[in-house]
Amino acid sequence: MKLTNIRLEVMQTIEKSMDEMLEKYLKPIETNWQPSDFLPDSKDDDFFDKIRELQGQAQEMSYDLLAVLIGDTITEEALPTYEAWLMSVEGVDNDGRNGWSQWVRSWTAEENRHGDLLNKYLYLCGRVDMREMEISTQYLISDGFDIGTGRDPYKNFVYTSFQELATNVSHRRVATLARKANNPELAKMCAFIAADEARHASAYIHFVNKIMELDADQMMLAFEDMMRKKIVMPAHLMRQSGSDLGLGELFDHFSDAAQRIQVYTTHDYIDILRSLIDQWNIGNISGLTDIGNKARDYIMALPDRLQRISERVKIPEKQYEFNWIGKIA
Repeated sequence: MKLTNIRLEVMQTIEKSMDEMLEKYLKPIETNWQPSDFLPDSKDDDFFDKIRELQGQAQEMSYDLLAVLIGDTITEEALPTYEAWLMSVEGVDNDGRNGWSQWVRSWTAEENRHGDLLNKYLYLCGRVDMREMEISTQYLISDGFDIGTGRDPYKNFVYTSFQELATNVSHRRVATLARKANNPELAKMCAFIAADEARHASAYIHFVNKIMELDADQMMLAFEDMMRKKIVMPAHLMRQSGSDLGLGELFDHFSDAAQRIQVYTTHDYIDILRSLIDQWNIGNISGLTDIGNKARDYIMALPDRLQRISERVKIPEKQYEFNWIGKIA
């Protein structure tokens, strides 16, 4: 569906301040952290000693924590899908170098470091079947995803705001658990990745706030639509080799592991929704039509409704055996 004139005008209006947004929410490349800053340097004489130390620390991670870290890595490694998706959003000039396409490329450049760092760490840690992990990554990129946004920028910015906050929570919690498992180096890596995700979330939240100022009614309807569909994670079609699981079932096992160790839970989903309602000042938006007000009423009531539903959710205690790791100890 093509953008209405007002939506195109909104995208063009926000684009006028894109240079400022790039400077505020992304970091200069030459001074930004890079994966090599956190990993043993193969040129150093004590390289193998550092690898042995890294592998020793990795042994103390629980099965579920390692599974979640691998699943997070696979999610980050599917970056080509995410860039292609954002480049297809209406108002982003994929063929040129307008402000929006520059944002997408620059965002991609920062995100690329995440999968690169975690992949190298997992390769070195000695506990992962890298071929199986790489197969899952290739499957995820090949299968793509369906997040229900289409090419609508309003819906896409709701999704990215929510998703960047979710990945911040996940990486931050993995950092905390890694530290408790006597793995300070992994904790540091995940903390830096989480900080990136928080900055990116702030940018997309800002974009939605600007749209609310310019086209509140349609932005509210987009928010409602995304919450009715539910925000699915970008790796929701994750799969592994030799498995008879249907699409989505492997992700359910990954999600169960994340919930068992409190990395990302249904309560976090609700907390993120409450946070976005507050940050977008949903309860006080004025000038809405009747359908806009109805959409707001749905959104405002949703956290409490989800809270009641979440109280009935039971997380399986039994761990699932992932091909990436193998036998459960």
